[in-house]
Amino acid sequence: MMVEMLKSKLHCVRVTEANLNYIGSITIDEDLLDAANMLPGEKVAIVNNNNGERFETYIIKGERGSGSICLNGAAARKVQPGDIIIIMSYALMDFEEAKKHKPIVLFPDPATNQLVK
Repeated sequence: MMVEMLKSKLHCVRVTEANLNYIGSITIDEDLLDAANMLPGEKVAIVNNNNGERFETYIIKGERGSGSICLNGAAARKVQPGDIIIIMSYALMDFEEAKKHKPIVLFPDPATNQLVK
């Protein structure tokens, strides 16, 4: 049996931009992607803490060190710059592997979207 488990989570990052005129996705600072073990093109679920919206999209790599969290295309209608969101990625794994799995959960500084060291 396969189960879908939380793989990675960026908890309470701040939306820096919403770009309705871009073709889909969420742009995430490459430093955050590396730390969270997330990949460009990976499917993510997003929860907006400000308005309760929940939606899915895919990742594109943002400029390293920029703190960029930008919702693009139709997803831009579900957020406003300054909103606090949670970004989650999931992985399918064998039931026994899932019992031992520990997700990566990061808490970047929401003022800068930089990892607190």
